[in-house]
Amino acid sequence: MKRSRRTGNKGFSLLEVVIVVAIIAILAAIGIPRMSRGSKGAGDSALRGDLAVLRNAIDLYAAEHDGTLPAVSTIVNQLTKYSDRAGTTSDTKTTTCIYGPYIRSIPALPVGPANRKGSTGIAASDANGVGWLYTEATGKITPNTGTTKDESDVLYTSY
Repeated sequence: MKRSRRTGNKGFSLLEVVIVVAIIAILAAIGIPRMSRGSKGAGDSALRGDLAVLRNAIDLYAAEHDGTLPAVSTIVNQLTKYSDRAGTTSDTKTTTCIYGPYIRSIPALPVGPANRKGSTGIAASDANGVGWLYTEATGKITPNTGTTKDESDVLYTSY
């Protein structure tokens, strides 16, 4: 009995390889621009989230301190440590320092000019190391980004 022997190769034809490469190229053309825009959008989202956390911490502080807002000179300690009714802070909870902490640490500024991005300081006016600008009279906190805008041409300071 004679066995028939198949002489065909077990590999892919050139046409099949070209089709697969074309499909991969189309998917890459769709996906790569979306991923590159995502990194810019991530910074904007992080800024919005950080502002929400800071604003909530300030509001909670004011609620527990009879409407008194944190002082600009001591806001970092007043938000990250225990405090008494008058706003005096302590690293540990004591019989008088029963409020807070409202936030673990001040978030770093995720966007903005290179000399401000990554800064965690809070102050009333721009200076080195200041990532957030705080108005004690109103409790308003904004990013220290100057005139820098997001991709939608909106000032970060208006967030």
